[in-house]
Amino acid sequence: MKDVREILKTIYRSALVYNCSESYDIFTVSTYSQYVIFRKSTKTVIETCGFDQSLYPEDEAQIRSLVTDVEQQTDKMIQSFNISKMGYNISCIQQLTGYIKTRVTDHQKRQVKYVFKIDFFMDLVLSISKRANKMITDQHRLFRDANDPKIYVEKKREEYYSIFQKYCHGATSPAIFGEIICQKLKEPIEQSVYKKTARDLTDEMRSNCESLNGSGSNLEKHILKTLAEEEDFSKYMNYIHNPRDHFKSFIRDEVSWYITDKFSVSVLPKMKENIKLLQQKIMKAAHESTEHVQVNRGDVGLWLKSFTQQLSDELIFSEKDLSGLKHDDVHDFNLLEDVIREELPAIMSDISSRFNTKTFPVNLDYKFRPDELLIDHFCQSCWVQCPFRKAICTNTIKNHHGDHSAPFHKVRGINVKHFPQAQYLCAVICTKLVASDQDFYVPDGRFPSRDYRRAGGVYEDLSITYDLSELPYWKWFVCRFQKDLEKHYSKTFEGSFKISDEWRKY
Repeated sequence: MKDVREILKTIYRSALVYNCSESYDIFTVSTYSQYVIFRKSTKTVIETCGFDQSLYPEDEAQIRSLVTDVEQQTDKMIQSFNISKMGYNISCIQQLTGYIKTRVTDHQKRQVKYVFKIDFFMDLVLSISKRANKMITDQHRLFRDANDPKIYVEKKREEYYSIFQKYCHGATSPAIFGEIICQKLKEPIEQSVYKKTARDLTDEMRSNCESLNGSGSNLEKHILKTLAEEEDFSKYMNYIHNPRDHFKSFIRDEVSWYITDKFSVSVLPKMKENIKLLQQKIMKAAHESTEHVQVNRGDVGLWLKSFTQQLSDELIFSEKDLSGLKHDDVHDFNLLEDVIREELPAIMSDISSRFNTKTFPVNLDYKFRPDELLIDHFCQSCWVQCPFRKAICTNTIKNHHGDHSAPFHKVRGINVKHFPQAQYLCAVICTKLVASDQDFYVPDGRFPSRDYRRAGGVYEDLSITYDLSELPYWKWFVCRFQKDLEKHYSKTFEGSFKISDEWRKY
């Protein structure tokens, strides 16, 4: 984060007064009006009863789409840096800020009706960096532990001392070489077990975890249930305005809870089973390599080639890992195999002893973590939101044909941007609203809600069918958080669309 702030100061010398510590989380703001300067030659400004100027809903959606896409693309960039193998340096942040600056600049070159203030770029960079901070530091810690000379030597002390002891006690070359092979296999075995267990755990959660064992609609149902239980208005606002972000956060929480709660009965047994299977495969590879060399009258080089090739699908391990070691005098391959058979159980036991709820998530490459695998599975939705009430289109990107549609209809008062002239908040379900003649506003004019498709743009591909279905959930939400909503939007539920006494029964 220090690097981020230094780079921002370098980019905008004139913005040194900008206080990074007071920056907003750009993913949770309810409107982007504070980030723009309106171009006077356009109709972009909504006159809000003489008060502040506001963006039209299309412009809000346009900016939110930019923010969301930049967040997704920078996340992919960070993963491509492969920090756990290459390490972190300031060039990572330079590439991220450069990419974000280009995207913001390109967006303004389009026919948009506003210009971004410096704060927009600053808050976007800081918000993305804050979210990526833990991932980057965790990955760099893995790199540091593997490459820092002091840490590396500390970790290798017992390994080298064990080999030195055997040498001093007159151990033969095959015995020493077998010991070295087992020690070199230690890290690849650990990586393989974590990776395989993560995949197995992901499949298990998709079967056994109630919130993760169905479609995106089922997941959203459980998200709504959790929100109702927690009764946290700020989380509701994040879900309403940044659904993809909230889905990701919810999935991470579910996975974290599952790993912690089921570690001894599910995670640990899987790790032990995977390590047992891997031990069997290693011994089989050693035995078949010995037979291969004996049949072909080969040397230790042929044995190593056969051994590493048989394990290539399971372990990141090759002959190069043993480069520089003298092994030309290894001729007794039966003894070499026996040494590996004797030493391997101790290696496996040592790896197993370090399995716990804290090490499991952080010892995995980010892209192989169960939460990231599940996010990748569930977050392939369209994510277009109904401009009236922010409901999410749950169609997947691959199978999306035709109109956007959503199963969970909300109350109009949750999103007031389409009715800026309205003096009050409106307690009407969206499916009833589209049967009314109440007007809503776009830059090209005003349209009755029943003819919303005529407004074009984001409205043209919406499918909101008039019906009498009304989810009690959102009636309860409006009643429970009435004061919060009124404070958030600086309006009240009064007039002809006030909250009815019938709603309050919920």
